[in-house]
Amino acid sequence: MQEEVESRTVTLMVNGTKFTGRLLKDAITKYMAHRKEKKLQKSRDSPVKPCGKQTVKELIGQNQGVSNIEVNDPDIRKFERIARKYGVDYAVKKDRSTHPPKYLIFFKARDADALTAAFSEYTAKKVRKQERPSVLKQLAKFKELVKSVVPERNRKKELER
Repeated sequence: MQEEVESRTVTLMVNGTKFTGRLLKDAITKYMAHRKEKKLQKSRDSPVKPCGKQTVKELIGQNQGVSNIEVNDPDIRKFERIARKYGVDYAVKKDRSTHPPKYLIFFKARDADALTAAFSEYTAKKVRKQERPSVLKQLAKFKELVKSVVPERNRKKELER
């Protein structure tokens, strides 16, 4: 691999009567402009399709059918992380007409299986979090329990003669 990188060369032909540093600089600048133009032309030919989180307009513009799911959980960031993991194209819209606000998650119809898997993982995480009590609360409870079981001990120091 290293040998291939080292052996790459660029052939640049310049016509001139007197070869100077300025002429070399101009030739390299023109070559770099040519490469940049080729790269821009290549990127114009193949437009980039958005993936992952996007706007509803972009999602509908892909003409693949759109479905939606309603979520009441205000902590929607965890779902977004899981959706990126599964490679789902989605858009989140907040419905502020209700209190607390609802979130509408729009996704492509062909991503239904991946979204089902993402939602099952998301709900499993939510259930696990609700089942686990706080460690600090447990520690405080055990401290109170120990204080009530063990009586206070006062140490008396007496000198013996």
